[in-house]
Amino acid sequence: MMPLHAFRDDALGEHDAVALADLVRAGEVSPRELAAAAIDRARDVDPELHAVACPLYDSPRYATGPGGALYGVPTFVKDNTDVAGLPTNHGSEAFRARPAAKDGAYTRQFLGTGLTLIGKSRLPEFGFNASTEYMTEPAARNPWSLGHSIGASSGGSAALVAAGVVPIAHANDGGGSIRIPAACGGLVGLKPSRGRHVDGEQVKHLPLHMISEGVVTRTVRDTAAFVAAAEDVWRNPRLAPVGAVDGPAQRRLRVGLIMHSVTGAEVDVPTRAAVEHTASLLERAGHVVEPITLPVTAQFAADFVQYWALLADLAVSTGKIILDRSFDAAKADGLTRGLRDHHRRMFHRTPGALRRLRRVPAAYARMFTRHEVVVSPVLSHTTPELGFVSPTVPFPELIERLTGYVGYTPLNNVAGTPAISLPMGRTSTGLPVGVQLSGAHGDERTLIELAYLLESEQPFPRIHVPTEGQLLG
Repeated sequence: MMPLHAFRDDALGEHDAVALADLVRAGEVSPRELAAAAIDRARDVDPELHAVACPLYDSPRYATGPGGALYGVPTFVKDNTDVAGLPTNHGSEAFRARPAAKDGAYTRQFLGTGLTLIGKSRLPEFGFNASTEYMTEPAARNPWSLGHSIGASSGGSAALVAAGVVPIAHANDGGGSIRIPAACGGLVGLKPSRGRHVDGEQVKHLPLHMISEGVVTRTVRDTAAFVAAAEDVWRNPRLAPVGAVDGPAQRRLRVGLIMHSVTGAEVDVPTRAAVEHTASLLERAGHVVEPITLPVTAQFAADFVQYWALLADLAVSTGKIILDRSFDAAKADGLTRGLRDHHRRMFHRTPGALRRLRRVPAAYARMFTRHEVVVSPVLSHTTPELGFVSPTVPFPELIERLTGYVGYTPLNNVAGTPAISLPMGRTSTGLPVGVQLSGAHGDERTLIELAYLLESEQPFPRIHVPTEGQLLG
């Protein structure tokens, strides 16, 4: 297994976003030099990665002034978010979008941090899948191993950051879509609390708000810097600010350990080893770790699938109205159509599912009456080979595989609470393994502080230094 990466001796070097912004402020490099280096890197590796949805290489969008904390750092926006002059195709082969008339609300906050936009990144159709794969188009590939999935739905962004094209890229998360590709790509992926950042436009069409906006990065400090920079652009007055977080805190925490998922799927050996290793690092640092039980039952998994199916039904039913007149439901992928058909067969279950899902935040909060943080797997097993959860797989088999694979991330989306994926190990073949830390609503700060601690105790694997990182299982 030979990783594919773009790291080289150019203006970007091996720097993270914070270091690059510092170099720009010091006058040692210009935003144009950084953008040119990132574009060269993208042109070099994307023919194999297939991670770029829409390049903006001939006319990058530079910040209008140096006020943003991440001024001059190149990035990508995920292709389910409007950027003026570029199409928003939501990863679908069922239509071809016209260029957006204006930036989306979150695009304005995201780019308000000073980032330079050089393109849009790929996602699976409507972000429904846990792998960035398609019916006929080439899949986005994992730079750690091109035959494996990079996860989803923010798979294109994760591939570009993991490969070293850019140090930071936009991601969003409606069921694990920041944390899953972060786990597959050896990245840091923070899903913020509901309302922490400006909501994307798609939220207003949802019966239940489960989407959080954010980024994927290679270092904890880049994630922390972005959260602080985004708050400088806009802050939700209903949430206590996260502010600048520059290292671990000294306080000792009570940490709950969860190893079982609501689906009952068996956790594979490398994933279990990574979670147990993380727990041991936390205990060594003085934190108290103890097993706890989930605050929801298997009914939660069934209700989440029902809601997932409702969203697919809405996407197909309203595609011509909300997306584009060219939308052709027959060209929607196998997962979207399978979910739609499931919802239409089980429509009578939707009201009860929505009612129960709306009770989840209160149940989740009870988990934090005794503990400040919960540690768990991100996924029940390490990233699969491409094709395992392809939308071309027959729907009954595909939905069984997906629910067995993704059992830990949706709870935070329904509860509206923060969670972060950290690359805490690698398989015997070198693939990254992610571990999830979950927190109470509004408490991103504790998660970032703990992430700093874990990063210092065990430096995260780097794709261009293949021997680095904890090998597990």
